[in-house]
Amino acid sequence: MNDDNRALRSGLWYFISHFLARGISYITVAIFTRILTKGEYGIYSNYTSILAVLTIIVTLNLSPTIFSARYDYSKSFDNYIFNILTLSSLSVICWAILLNIFWVDLECFFGISRTYLNIMIIYLFFFPAVDLYQARERFCFEYKKTALISIIISFGGFLLPLLFSLFIVNKLTAIIFGMSATTIVLGGILYIFEGLKITHLDFGCYKYALKICLPYIPHALSLTVLNSTDRLMITFFCGSEETALYSLAYNCGSIMILFLVAMNMAYGPWLAEKLANGEYDRIRLFASRYINCFFVCGVGIMLVAPEILLILGGRTYIEAIYVILPVALGCICQFLYTMFVNVEQFKKKTIGMALASVSAALLNMILNYVFIPRFGYTAAAYTTLAGYLWLLLIHMALVAKLGYAKVYSYRKVLSTVGMGFAAAAGCVFLYGYTVIRYMVLILYISVLLIVVRRKMKCRGIFLSDLLKSE
Repeated sequence: MNDDNRALRSGLWYFISHFLARGISYITVAIFTRILTKGEYGIYSNYTSILAVLTIIVTLNLSPTIFSARYDYSKSFDNYIFNILTLSSLSVICWAILLNIFWVDLECFFGISRTYLNIMIIYLFFFPAVDLYQARERFCFEYKKTALISIIISFGGFLLPLLFSLFIVNKLTAIIFGMSATTIVLGGILYIFEGLKITHLDFGCYKYALKICLPYIPHALSLTVLNSTDRLMITFFCGSEETALYSLAYNCGSIMILFLVAMNMAYGPWLAEKLANGEYDRIRLFASRYINCFFVCGVGIMLVAPEILLILGGRTYIEAIYVILPVALGCICQFLYTMFVNVEQFKKKTIGMALASVSAALLNMILNYVFIPRFGYTAAAYTTLAGYLWLLLIHMALVAKLGYAKVYSYRKVLSTVGMGFAAAAGCVFLYGYTVIRYMVLILYISVLLIVVRRKMKCRGIFLSDLLKSE
């Protein structure tokens, strides 16, 4: 099977499994907003924000090292995986001790109890086993196992919180524990599975991984801060109920990330192989169609944003509708700069990535501090958009400096951003005229179906056409 066919098949499976997994997660959001009070949902959102930050710091975020280790450790790849898994475990143990010692002083800042902290630590110990296993399978185009694990975790994260909430009086505790349980069990199984394949401990793997991941940690952490500090600052300035409104609207707008992550699971490995072979024209051709595909999905989500918000939260959350559009625009910018980040990862240039992300996070925090007290929680969506737009411009410059500007059409990238702003402005207008918006949506879908039909071949589908080169 050639590279394009492997990428196509794995990409379709990643997309389907991730779409199903994220779809289930959005169903859980709709249920959680009805089980929990607004205040409890605000605390839950805070918990997930803290978890996102600690996942990067405590586990060392080692999976991005696989991008280059796949080639540098081609003869001992399994051994490399387990070695860096042990490195992650050592880090989690050290952080667990430190956090529990100083938690009396930290609890007021984080706003969660020691019980939730230790559930989080147990989750963080086993999560890397799942994360590294899936990363390895993606780069080997072994899509079936990755898809199966994603679906198992998603169903577990949906069913177990509901089951535990029947027996645990504190519904917030039931949901937090239930969301973690599947990953903990599956991570333990995979930890043993990976350990059985090890041939020897190689501390050279530690040095190799740390050299790549330590500069990458500020990058990943800053992106998480960019996504998470808005909730923390809204809680501080406005209260937990406003955090709940913002969080739900942000989840609705970031449905586009579902497409980004699923598509990049196949695009990342495919891009690495094409860069290694110097097939720049092929990348440029595909990238243009890849951008078009994502943009079409994004505009469709903007058009149905009010309905998404009603389904996930109900009418009590409808006032947050205008948060969705800047979040969706931020997702378009995030999608575009991720394409450039993939090139930087391939070249192992993580220091520039870190500096770019730190600067964006600082910009976001300053803007949040200035505008949230004046304009309320809605301002956080626009400050996050500013951060993502800044990141896109910086990463475009970094890739050009590396000599890879020929890989992507910069004019195409910038024009896509411009069209995104125009589409968002149109949707803001249409939100006040539901009947007209539905007519536009029907027209949009009809035109899209006509285009897709023309792209279809006798034995192919639209995505297969995207992966073919001329």
